[in-house]
Amino acid sequence: MWILIIGGAVILFFIFLMYTDYKITLYSPIYKQNDPFNMPNVGQYKGKQDEIIKLINEALALPFESVSIKSFDGLTLKGKYYHTADNAPIDILFHGYRGVAIRDFCGGLPFSIRQNHNVLMIDERAQGESSGHVMSFGINERKDCKSWVEYCVERFGKDVQITLYGISMGAATVLMASGLDLPENVKCIVADCPYAKPKEIIQKVCTDIKMPKRISYFILYLGARVFGRVDLNSVTVTDEVKKAKVPILIIHGESDGFVPCYMSEEIKDNCASYCERHTFPNADHGLSYLEDPKRYEKLIIDFTGKYIK
Repeated sequence: MWILIIGGAVILFFIFLMYTDYKITLYSPIYKQNDPFNMPNVGQYKGKQDEIIKLINEALALPFESVSIKSFDGLTLKGKYYHTADNAPIDILFHGYRGVAIRDFCGGLPFSIRQNHNVLMIDERAQGESSGHVMSFGINERKDCKSWVEYCVERFGKDVQITLYGISMGAATVLMASGLDLPENVKCIVADCPYAKPKEIIQKVCTDIKMPKRISYFILYLGARVFGRVDLNSVTVTDEVKKAKVPILIIHGESDGFVPCYMSEEIKDNCASYCERHTFPNADHGLSYLEDPKRYEKLIIDFTGKYIK
């Protein structure tokens, strides 16, 4: 009798751990997640907060059109469209994990507009104004990426030229999408501080917070399968870029404390299409642009200029 009671208690406790890990890591939204001014206040972020807030306020003042599409699994995905000129190229921007697009691209949005490009800045599933409650580290988001591309082709015509931009999880998303059968309208991809595999970045964070990475990931993996219907091992960036046909530019800060810089090197080494990788000394996660905006912008202009005419 006691064996059954103890065994049942152990099973219930394990299910509790699975659900808790799923809620903490994949479930959305969480408190303050959609606040563009909610950001880290440590390290390099602390020194750049005033600059980031200034850029956010400038970006918030820009006029836009609210747009939406349906995802492959029935979610309503929202975005903001910024019109610069008829028949102009369009940049589609994908933000990071638990990110806010207007914050993550507070520098990239006005830069694209200065390049006379139209911009579609999307809220990824379960974040911002998009529906859903489960984030999947790019696994489902990559299909949403393709859906947004198809929306742009249908709306702006078969000759529209598209660049996919992503930062952090958004960078992993656009790189995972490179392995899909994308329309030829996608001319190039720019990925800032991408991770190579969902499993690797999750285990790295577990190590950072002093949790046993293997057992912690195992529990989360099961929780994701049971409660989120997501297989975290099913898709990796390194596998998908082996099928890439689109030219790729990777940018990464050498002092990235969240996504180690070596991960993007692994991505480049596995990429089947033309790929450039440039690193920024002293830049933390997602801060390469603020570390050296002139160099950052020149890299993008030089790279995209080869493919966007």
